[in-house]
Amino acid sequence: MRASDMAVLAGNKFFEETAFPKEEIQALVYTSLNHDYITPATSCLVQHQLGLKTSIASFDLNHGCSGYVYALAMAKAIMYTHGIDNVLLITSTIPTRYVHPKNLSIRLLFGDAAAVSLVQRNNNGSSADIGDFVLGTDGKGYNKIIIRDGWDRNPLSDTSLLEHIDEFGNVYTDSSIDMDGPGTFFFILKNVPRIIDETLQKNKLCLDDIDLFVLHQANYYALEQVRNKLKLAPERFYYFMETTGNTIQSTIPIALKEAMNEGRIKPGSRVLIAGFGTGISWAATVLTF
Repeated sequence: MRASDMAVLAGNKFFEETAFPKEEIQALVYTSLNHDYITPATSCLVQHQLGLKTSIASFDLNHGCSGYVYALAMAKAIMYTHGIDNVLLITSTIPTRYVHPKNLSIRLLFGDAAAVSLVQRNNNGSSADIGDFVLGTDGKGYNKIIIRDGWDRNPLSDTSLLEHIDEFGNVYTDSSIDMDGPGTFFFILKNVPRIIDETLQKNKLCLDDIDLFVLHQANYYALEQVRNKLKLAPERFYYFMETTGNTIQSTIPIALKEAMNEGRIKPGSRVLIAGFGTGISWAATVLTF
C-alpha cells in the first residue's frame, strides 16, 4: 500500500462518517514524505481518486514532522487570499518502509498513518480559530534526519544498499532513514520551549492561557523534558504515541482527535500545537475550539 492509498482510504472514511458534501471542498493540501511520482503532484491523484471536483486547488507539501502545522498555515493563507471556505488537509506517510530492520535505534520509533482535517472559515469570513503562526527553518541541520539516496542529488546507485554500522551497532544504508538521535533530542530540548514562547507572544497569550499542549509526538522522553523545562503540570501536555509510534505529519491531528474523544479538548479550549523535525523545520500556532 502506498501513502496515497492510505490518504484516499482516510478521505473516503471522512466523507462517509461526516456526510460532508465533496462538492464543497475548494482546495486540497496533501502533506507526505511519500509521493507516487517525481511529477505529477500526488495531490492530483488523490483529488481524482476521492472524486473531488476539478475546480479545486491542490498542493503537495513535503515537510516532515512540521508538515501538519505548515499545511494549516497554507490552508489559512488560501482562505484569506482566495476567499476559499473549505480546505481538505490530508497527511499520509509510510516511514517504516525506509527503516532498516537492523537499525534498532529507530526500528520501534515510527508508525504508518494517515489523517484528514477539514479546515473551514468562520461565518464572519475569517479563520480566527487558527491563530498566528511561528514558522522556522535551520537548513544546516538537514542531515540530522535524512534518506540520502533516491532523488536528484544522490540517485540510487550500486552503493545505495550497502550497509553501514554506526558507533552503537545500528545498521543503515544510504537509501534508508538515518537519524542523529542525540542531535535531534538536543535540538528539541533547546529550541521547542523557545518556539512555544514565541508562539504565545505572537498570539498575545501566556502559558496559563493554554488549556492543552499538543506537540509533535516525537518520543515521550523528549516531550517530558520540554514539559519539565516549561514547568507545566502533566495534565496540560497530551501524549498519544504508545499504540501508533511517531507517524510524522499525522501525529498532531491524531493526537487532537484522541484528546477530543477523551474530553481533554472541549468547546472554547485553547490548544497550542507545534511540529518540529526534518529539515530542520518547525511550525506552531494556537487553535481555539
